Amino acid sequence: MKKGIHPKYDKVVVHCGCGNTFETRSTIKEIHAEICSMCHPFYTGKQKYVDTAGRIERFQKKYGTDYIKAAPLSKKSENGSPQKTQKDQQQ
Repeated sequence: MKKGIHPKYDKVVVHCGCGNTFETRSTIKEIHAEICSMCHPFYTGKQKYVDTAGRIERFQKKYGTDYIKAAPLSKKSENGSPQKTQKDQQQ
């Protein structure tokens, strides 16, 4: 390796949003993570709602909570079967 061109690779402390800390090696002095293996749903088996930036609240504020609705069901005829379109009737 050429001397003087590579960054310094030291031990650093990683701080997670859940309070967990651990040591690793990196060129960065200190690392702050939102999720680690101690609190990630894949490793814990628990669902966790994470919205640290408030994106969902901003979306709901802008568009309202009723923005996403269920898709309308297909129209049914009087006998209970779905109505056929012109394309279906031609076949």
